[in-house]
Amino acid sequence: QVQLVESGGGLVQAGGSLRLSCAVSGSVFSINAMGWYRQALGKQRELIAFITSGERTNLADSVKGRFTISRDNAKNTVYLQMNSLKPEDTATYYCNKNSPPYYSWGQGTQVTVSS
Repeated sequence: QVQLVESGGGLVQAGGSLRLSCAVSGSVFSINAMGWYRQALGKQRELIAFITSGERTNLADSVKGRFTISRDNAKNTVYLQMNSLKPEDTATYYCNKNSPPYYSWGQGTQVTVSS
């Protein structure tokens, strides 16, 4: 059973930065493309960034130029560096595979950006 544990969220002022981490248990990590998702209150969960096993990345237009996704296969961890944060980035952030079938979702990590 693969487990996902997200961390690194918090309260930050607009323009600030945070670095999220997602630790993935299990030996399948290095072969899978992984993504970061977010879900704002009352909205659907959306994929905002993913990274392939070959470290090709793709970011949603809403975060392009501000967020960076990376991975460390030796640590079974995927990261999301978030810069120039905006109030509209406020959400719970999750990691998972970038396409179905998904692993069981973790608890996520809350990011709150104050204006």
